[in-house]
Amino acid sequence: MLMVFSYDVTENRNRRRVAKVLESACVRVQKSVFEAVMTEKAAKMLADEAACHLGQGDSLRVYAIGAHGRNRCQSWGPCPLPEQQDFYLL
Repeated sequence: MLMVFSYDVTENRNRRRVAKVLESACVRVQKSVFEAVMTEKAAKMLADEAACHLGQGDSLRVYAIGAHGRNRCQSWGPCPLPEQQDFYLL
């Protein structure tokens, strides 16, 4: 599934920590929006790790987009939608 992570964090320190967690597994498509193709279980684990750095009033949202919805997604600009990978280049 295409997983979309979006956060709103007020303090710079916490914002950097949330971003670092998400950057470890996702592609940044906007300042506070990340995308990755992963399972719901993997997304839950990643979100739980990122959520540890949220302060009072901060938020983190995760949206799951299935194959049907993904086929209807559109993107403009330099960040294409992440594609499913069956291999990794090292």
